[in-house]
Amino acid sequence: MISITKLLTKENYFGDALRYSQTSGSRGPVVVWNCTRACNLRCIHCYSESQDRPYNNELTYEQACALIDDLAEMNCPVLLFSGGEPMLRPDLLELAKHAKARGIRPTLSTNGTLIDRSAARALKEIGVGYVGISLDGPEGTNDYFRGTPGAFRAAVSGIRNCVAAGQRVGLRFTINKHNHTGVDAIFDLIERENIDRVCFYHLVYSGRGSSMIEQDITPAQTRAAMDTIVRRVISLEDKGVKKEVLTVDNHADGIYLYLKTKDDYILDMLKRNGGNRSGMAFACVDSEGDVHADQFSRQYSFGNVKDRPFSEIWSRAEHPIQRGLRNRKPLLKGRCSVCRFLDACNGNFRTRAEAVTGDFWAPDPACYLTDDEIGAGQGV
Repeated sequence: MISITKLLTKENYFGDALRYSQTSGSRGPVVVWNCTRACNLRCIHCYSESQDRPYNNELTYEQACALIDDLAEMNCPVLLFSGGEPMLRPDLLELAKHAKARGIRPTLSTNGTLIDRSAARALKEIGVGYVGISLDGPEGTNDYFRGTPGAFRAAVSGIRNCVAAGQRVGLRFTINKHNHTGVDAIFDLIERENIDRVCFYHLVYSGRGSSMIEQDITPAQTRAAMDTIVRRVISLEDKGVKKEVLTVDNHADGIYLYLKTKDDYILDMLKRNGGNRSGMAFACVDSEGDVHADQFSRQYSFGNVKDRPFSEIWSRAEHPIQRGLRNRKPLLKGRCSVCRFLDACNGNFRTRAEAVTGDFWAPDPACYLTDDEIGAGQGV
C-alpha cells in the first residue's frame, strides 16, 4: 500500500507504523486469510472466482484457531479476514474476537452488503480495527462489476451502519477503464458519508480478473487518475478534513508522486517501505489452508497449514518462488532490473507480469513510468 496522505501531508495514521517502520524484522507478516470462498455476489474481477455456494475442505473453527494462535506466536500485527465474503462464515465474529484476544489486530475486507446495524455493532464491540467495503463506482457501474443488481445500495447501507456504530470503515475502489474518470465522485462520497478511508486498487490479473487485462487503463489514464487523487488529498488537507487515502497494488504510484514533487521525504519513506513485499512481510492463507505470497498468486502454494504450521512454512521458505521473492532483485528482468527506483518499488507485482508474459520475473506491465523516468535508457 502507498499512503498518499502520509507522503503528501507527513501525518501519521495507524498503518503507517507498519508500512514505514525500520524494525519490521521483529514482526511476523501481515496475513490475509480468505476465511471462506463463498460469496453472495459474482464480481467479474474476483481473484478467488467465488460463487454463491458452499465449498468443501475449508478450515474448521479449530483449525482456524490454531492458525491464529500460530500467527500470534509469530507476532503477526494484522489479520485481514477476506473471502469470498467473510460475513458468510458463521463463526467469523468468534474468530475475530479470538484474534483480538491473542494480540492480533483483526480487520475485514467485505462487499458490505450483509452488514446490518446489528452486525456493525458486533464488529465494533469485538474490536475489529477496520472494515474495508468494496465499491467500484456509481450504482450502475458498481452493480455491473459486482454481478448483482442492488449491490451498490446494500453496500452503502453497510457503510452507513458502520459509521453509525462508530466502526472505522473505508472504501475499496478498483480502478479500471469503466470507472477511472469517477475518482472525484468517490472523494465526494467519502466526504458526504463521513467515511474514514479510501483505498484505490489497481487491477491484478488473477482469477476471474485474468479476463480483465483488456479492461485495464492506459498509462496516461493512470496518471490522470493519480493526478486527481493528489489534487483531492491536498484539497482535503487544506480544508482540515482528515481522511486516509491510499493506493494499492502498484508501487509505481509512489515513484510517480516523488517525480511530481521532487520531495526527498517521499523517496525516503518509499525506501523505508521497501516496495512490494509479497512473500516477505505479507502473506495469504486461502480458505483451504494453502499459503501464498499474496491473495493474487494462488498459482503457487508454499504449503498447507493443515499439514504443518504457518510459521514453519513461512520460515523454511522451501518453494523456489517463495525464496525468490525474498531476494528478487537478481531475478528481475528487463526494465525492472535496471530501474533506478528498484529499492523503493522492489519490482512491483509479479503475478501481473506472469499473467501477461508468462514469466514471473518479467517487468510489471502496469508500471506506467517511462524508461527515461526510471533511468532504464534504450534497448532494455
